[in-house]
Amino acid sequence: MSAFADSVLVDGWIYTAGMERPAPADIAIAGDRIMAVAEAGGLADLIGPKTTVRTAAGELIVPGFQDAHIHPVFGGTELLQCDLTAATSAEDCYRVIRQYCAERPEPEWIIGAGWSMEFFPGGTPTRQALDAATDGRPAAILNRDHHGIWVNSRALELAGITRETPDPADGRIERDGSGNPSGTLHEGASDAVTAILPKVTDELAALGLRTAQAYLHELGVTAWQDAMLGTGLGAKDATDTYLAAISAGDLTMRVVGAQWWERDGGLEQVDSMIERRDRIAAADPTGRFRASSVKIMVDGVAENFTAALSSPYRDASGRATANSGLSFIPPRDLKRYVTALDAAGFQVHFHALGDRAVTEALNAIKAARTANGDRGNRHHLAHLQWISSADIPRFAKLGAAANLQMLWAMHEDQLDELTIPFIEPGLVDRLYPFGELAESGATLAAGSDWPVSTPDPLAAIHIGVNRTLDPAIAPPLGGVEQRLTLADALTAYTWGSAFVNGLERDTGRIEAGYLADLVVIDRNLFEFPTAQIGQARVRLTLSGGRVVYDRDQAPARRDPVEASR
Repeated sequence: MSAFADSVLVDGWIYTAGMERPAPADIAIAGDRIMAVAEAGGLADLIGPKTTVRTAAGELIVPGFQDAHIHPVFGGTELLQCDLTAATSAEDCYRVIRQYCAERPEPEWIIGAGWSMEFFPGGTPTRQALDAATDGRPAAILNRDHHGIWVNSRALELAGITRETPDPADGRIERDGSGNPSGTLHEGASDAVTAILPKVTDELAALGLRTAQAYLHELGVTAWQDAMLGTGLGAKDATDTYLAAISAGDLTMRVVGAQWWERDGGLEQVDSMIERRDRIAAADPTGRFRASSVKIMVDGVAENFTAALSSPYRDASGRATANSGLSFIPPRDLKRYVTALDAAGFQVHFHALGDRAVTEALNAIKAARTANGDRGNRHHLAHLQWISSADIPRFAKLGAAANLQMLWAMHEDQLDELTIPFIEPGLVDRLYPFGELAESGATLAAGSDWPVSTPDPLAAIHIGVNRTLDPAIAPPLGGVEQRLTLADALTAYTWGSAFVNGLERDTGRIEAGYLADLVVIDRNLFEFPTAQIGQARVRLTLSGGRVVYDRDQAPARRDPVEASR
């Protein structure tokens, strides 16, 4: 073994979990791991004739970002379909759809995603508008948060959805004044359409994974937790897509797959999940891809009044309604399922958005711990739009990690127009209580939920710290006490997510012996006003010592923060 490093990063500032502020340091890499970390200039004896020396003068080096809640194959595939994420209005959506149809006459269906609810009255576009923008082919386009789908008349006809079709227990069909389906389907109401969509081919899924991986590396991401491994919501199971990428040597991410829990199924799912976990482990002994987590949807989202709240939603006049959202799984059953999964060694990854959903998820974790003891499975709750004050300390007490989507913790049209007017006024002050979670000692992880919103960690960290995109445009959301420090936000996106992914002994820190998953940011964020965090860019990303993104070789295509959720 050579006494020299393969590569050395010099003259940078490093930040890793546990530090209050970054320190000037050099990093030596041998193979896929960090060989040594020393004060600036302290690694001269490790630089040999074949050592690659990279300068990071004045720049910040952090562990690779890890996205703890993302849908990468889904997101990469959507980039290749009718993508409305960059649209800025209803008319812009129509323009993009018309252009897509004109340029692609071959597909049987028009399939896409990314429209924003605030573009349309009540957040519900109509089938007639989509009829006019399409060319007679059936069309189905998911909204930005992927909890609703916009369909045209032909798609409704093929799915057999008429005025006589009842709303399912886990969803709602939007209707016009005559009771006819108007063109927007929420939650489980979309199942009839997704069931008849053309299946994603193996080739498209593989291209989607490669597209997503390149895009995420560009943003400094080196590991993720895929929040939907399976065929839930009509998606293609990405298991074989990942395994094929490993076999071809194409997978440079470290991946944990959260197997999808069918909410209308029962405990019979556990055995099949164990089989899938074991099959993947046998197929990939390197452990780069593991299926050790299970995703359970506890509730929906507030914009369509399906997030489970402890108080009722209000109507347009501010009066309380009879609806307080949906618990997709009865709490008693949720406790049984989580206890069984915990006993089988699975982590449970909860979608829990409303405060009642958070309580139900924490109660299920408590039931599992009572039955099984603390098995160290690192259950985590994602989204957390509201948390009751009584539940804040329970995260640390129960060992439940808080999986934050920091980018959402700001005033923007969808929140201000489609959520805040329809909730109890006192809940506004409790939106995304990240600061309280940090103060309570909860373990914080971070994720983007891409393609629901941009996967850019720096954009998310900007909002986590500032609670606004720009104070000149909108005031910070919530009180100052809900802001995260820059150190806490960076730690959540590095070590915190590594902990949730079971990778914290190899990643998430800059220390000798750890994998060389590193990100070089083009400025020392700690030396600039926090209002400028969102202006920073990733210059270099390394995965296992290998350069997987170099801005000097590939000009950035990074989403602007303004296009985020």
